[in-house]
Amino acid sequence: MSDSKKFALILLTFLFFYFIPADSPRVSIAASEALAMLHEYAREHVLLCLIPAFFIAGAISVFISQQSVIKYLGSNAKKFISYSVAAVSGTVLAVCSCTVLPLFAGIYARGAGIGPASTFLYSGPAINVLAIILTARVLGLEMGLARAIGAILFSIVIGLAMSIIFRKDEEKRQESFAVSVEDTTSRPLWQPASVMASMICFLIFANLAAPEANIGFWAYLYDVKWILALISVSFAAFATKKWFTREERSEWFNATWGYALQVLPLLFVGVLIAGFLFGRPGHEGIIPSAYVSYLVGGNSIFSNFFASIVGAFMYFATLTEVPILQGLLGAGMGKGPALALLLAGPALSLPSMLVIRTVLGTKKTVIYVILVVLLSSLAGIIYGNL
Repeated sequence: MSDSKKFALILLTFLFFYFIPADSPRVSIAASEALAMLHEYAREHVLLCLIPAFFIAGAISVFISQQSVIKYLGSNAKKFISYSVAAVSGTVLAVCSCTVLPLFAGIYARGAGIGPASTFLYSGPAINVLAIILTARVLGLEMGLARAIGAILFSIVIGLAMSIIFRKDEEKRQESFAVSVEDTTSRPLWQPASVMASMICFLIFANLAAPEANIGFWAYLYDVKWILALISVSFAAFATKKWFTREERSEWFNATWGYALQVLPLLFVGVLIAGFLFGRPGHEGIIPSAYVSYLVGGNSIFSNFFASIVGAFMYFATLTEVPILQGLLGAGMGKGPALALLLAGPALSLPSMLVIRTVLGTKKTVIYVILVVLLSSLAGIIYGNL
């Protein structure tokens, strides 16, 4: 960061704290909400979500060859293959907008094209099968189907748009990944793939949400989730010790630590700001929720666009968007804006934007955010008028 940008940041921070009415009850509540949100985030997402994601990202950057990444996700790979792999990979993980970030950074650093990488970035939190099922049960089958169709379609459209817009930049970037077609690694691919698969299983099982009804396969899976998570992490630890050398393990841990240093500080700052502005679900920040409900009523272009903007900047933990929307719909929110928020909210947040910028740069991040907001708004307008 240049000295001028540092000075501007310091000046804005000074002016904010200089003029903020600290004695106002709403400011006190908003400050309390910011700390409460960060407290919940630290307790519910760091240990079981982000740390496994950092290790997976580190493993990708160390053990998965550039040849493999470029073959399936590179700019020159067949689009059907690259975008299918990116969308399916994100869907299987079913993580929130913050947990997907180190994984996205890992594949992008190893040579994935900006198109497939953007598809993966959107699909991870947006095409969450459980969240879509919950949406259909709580908000209605129509809303659930609209969310599923919109999220799958948008993941591909956003990726293709990013690849077209930044085609020249990608051509130059891919030149830096010019490697021999033949993979020179002596280790069979199934070994690091097995370790990463076991860590992904731990990520999934450890964060498995409780079912609404204690019946069926999902309920049984939830009852044994910690056993499955323990088996997964035990296998990862055993395989890592058996198959990888001390130098390789050290390189892996260094890469993991690097992703943690890159992501965590910005995430924490972003969560604090989001909590201060909007508060936690069921609570208010500095912006009254009544204003939000009023501005997203009906199905006007403005209400859909505003819902997309609010959704893009708010932080939604996995599955929390559904009860939030349920309350907003009860307060008069239109169905179009509700869908717009569902498509923009889980895929983006202020914390994730700050981190994406460090990976893609300001220009690409702004375009990515604009694409998500505009497509979500358009989907809301169409759905609300059907």
